[in-house]
Amino acid sequence: MTHPPAPTPLVQPGPPACGAEPPERPRITELRLSAFAGHRRAALPLGPLTLLAGPSGCGKSSALRAYEALARLGGGAALGEAFPDPVACVPERARPDAQHRRGFRIGCTADGPAGPVRLDVAVQAEPHLRIVGERLTADGLVLLETALRDPGKRAVQAAWHTAGPTPVTRGPLPDDRLGTALLPLRVAGRTPGQRRVLAAAEQTVVALRSVFACDPDPGRMRGPVPAGSGRLLRDCGNLADVLSRTRAECGHRHTQLVAAVRAGCAGPVADVLAERPADGAVRAVLDRGDGIRTELGRLGEGELRYVALALVLLTGPGVLDLDPAGEVPAALQTLTVLADGLDRGLDPGQRGELLRLAARICERGHIRLVGAVSDASWAAGTDGVTVVHLKP
Repeated sequence: MTHPPAPTPLVQPGPPACGAEPPERPRITELRLSAFAGHRRAALPLGPLTLLAGPSGCGKSSALRAYEALARLGGGAALGEAFPDPVACVPERARPDAQHRRGFRIGCTADGPAGPVRLDVAVQAEPHLRIVGERLTADGLVLLETALRDPGKRAVQAAWHTAGPTPVTRGPLPDDRLGTALLPLRVAGRTPGQRRVLAAAEQTVVALRSVFACDPDPGRMRGPVPAGSGRLLRDCGNLADVLSRTRAECGHRHTQLVAAVRAGCAGPVADVLAERPADGAVRAVLDRGDGIRTELGRLGEGELRYVALALVLLTGPGVLDLDPAGEVPAALQTLTVLADGLDRGLDPGQRGELLRLAARICERGHIRLVGAVSDASWAAGTDGVTVVHLKP
């Protein structure tokens, strides 16, 4: 019989010790969509808690998709994994050139100990998917630049800053990987210039790496689920399995989850727990405190999405199904949650409670949230919220 791998310990960075300064964690402060899907020359500022607001068709979901793709590239994924449908990323009115080539351009700014670092990437989607240009800059200095010199080769020519006897080092890099993520394997770090390149590349990769994209699906959350790894999936369909783990491993955060559920769900809530019926499956229930237990499947869609999003905010990389930078201490990482349809199905009370919870969590610095909402007027006046209005 094959047993699932042991879950990663539930590790969540806490507040700094009294009198200690919190570490300066790398974080993404701007997403650039120079030419991506319906976006042209768009620069989206990102704070600890950002709401992308606008009507259907304005590009909220595509912006989240671009962010997630950059994160996957930063983690070392191949271009085809990050963009499974690259043609859909090409602006609709983009005309092919004489060689029938079309593509898109995206980028971001990563802030942290190395200062603001800009990453910009040009991707060819047709006729062959490949990175045709990449630039990493800091303080106006180009630290890495790549270009496609020979379309017949599956490589780009790269040049990175050295600042030694040879000011620039040149060499080929594969055209299906992010060069910035490969630099730590190629740069020795012997000169101040090389160390600067490494610091900028590592800051960008760490800022991008820990991303959890989620869009809770109430239909997948209603019934019992098999016992698994205890890592929450992006549709939150295995929420019951995760609850059985978090309740046992972190009582403090589970208490906070119960308080959040009590504030956002109808009726009394004394506890949120997982039960294992005789068939071995796991089901989530609300303990009403009077001997009655309500299966989560009886809750409304808005309640289920609210519970799932609250759980996401109150857990961390050890519980969410993502690939964090294991070589970087947890205290130096920032988890970014990408929540499509953040307000979908929520009533005004649930929206307000979830926003207050998110603002409180994001203020600590170890979690950031980028959520897509149809309208952000209900968030007006909430401290710490950045609202980015998008138009079709």
